Amino acid sequence: MPKRVLQGEVVSNKQAKTVVVRVERRFTHPVLKKTVRRSKKYYAHDETNACAVGDIVKIEEHAPISKLKRWIVVQGNQQAS
Repeated sequence: MPKRVLQGEVVSNKQAKTVVVRVERRFTHPVLKKTVRRSKKYYAHDETNACAVGDIVKIEEHAPISKLKRWIVVQGNQQAS
């Protein structure tokens, strides 16, 4: 089974080798028929501490690294506009 890859914005990089990434998804509400935005935060492993707050990064599923980290950063350092 292929690993999932998500794209999101770094919201915190205060921990060593860890970033918190907010991934936003959009969908149409089943009753109201309006576009709704939902977001979820993921803890991802950043080996080189290269990501800064506001960067757009891609994260990929990984075997558990710690209690909360199950993702790793695979592509980053793209500033959000």
